[in-house]
Amino acid sequence: MKPHESGLCPDMKPDTTVHIEETFGINKDVVVPAFSERTDYVPDLDENYHFDHDTTLAILAGFAHNRRVMIQGYHGTGKSTHIEQVAARLNWPCVRVNLDSHISRIDLVGKDAIVVENGLQITTFKEGLLPWALQHPTCLVFDEYDAGRPDVMFVIQRVLEVEGKLTLLDQNRVITPNPWFRLFSTTNTVGLGDTTGMYHGTQQINHGQMDRWNIVATLNYLTHDVEVDIVYRKARSWQKRSDGQRVLANMVNVADLTRKGFMNGDVSVVMSPRTVLTWAENTEIFDDLGFAFRVTFLNKCDELERPTIAEYYQRCMGEDLGDASAEITLRT
Repeated sequence: MKPHESGLCPDMKPDTTVHIEETFGINKDVVVPAFSERTDYVPDLDENYHFDHDTTLAILAGFAHNRRVMIQGYHGTGKSTHIEQVAARLNWPCVRVNLDSHISRIDLVGKDAIVVENGLQITTFKEGLLPWALQHPTCLVFDEYDAGRPDVMFVIQRVLEVEGKLTLLDQNRVITPNPWFRLFSTTNTVGLGDTTGMYHGTQQINHGQMDRWNIVATLNYLTHDVEVDIVYRKARSWQKRSDGQRVLANMVNVADLTRKGFMNGDVSVVMSPRTVLTWAENTEIFDDLGFAFRVTFLNKCDELERPTIAEYYQRCMGEDLGDASAEITLRT
């Protein structure tokens, strides 16, 4: 399906529906509004994406009933991608913003700018991302929501209400949200701050703001077999190996041990599904499983914890991690 020639228009509205049982494999006779045509803002479709049942229901409720939905969970569980892949199947325009400490109130709301019109320099107000998104049929995703600056968070708080209108003080103007505007966020700490040291830079979110999020879903790591299947499908070069699935299963076993070790307080870092996939891809590049593990994950760990991580590797892979100084050649 080709992108809509006119791009994203404020007057666009859903003109079809999607059955969630057919599209997402959820056993419910429910339909969700969707767009029949794609725009440039619709995320690319990942045919192999695995949908978590509860998280998918929460996201679909956000689209269908204009709920404000927050997805909480460890890094690498696919929180943002989950929202994007639901949007991709609904052909719903989606804009994703990483709410790091460099995002300011001006970036979101807008600012005065000097432009040239008819050969003259004039000052005009340039809308930021938030006013633009509010006026269009789009879903706005705030990534790393708990890392946002306090002044930015209070700007967002204004639009968390379903009828949340945004007042542009510089323009003496009130913006009413488009009826098909949707708002989502992803967070590692569900607004309670970081007590583990894993997510340095995150902050506590005041309860008044948290209370405005209608739905909070938790996305945990995948089950072992599902994670193996996903990595196997994404790391296509491993499908050519006769032992590909077996080795990948052992690699996921290593990741599982890091997660259990973290919960027991033995290690301070965990391997996410994203890390396992990167390890598989780096193994193809270096043609060395142990070296790829070192540069993908082990070198990110505290030196005092590396022997424990190396033991996890030995237990699952059936071999010592080996000498990091061994000569490695790159595959072409």
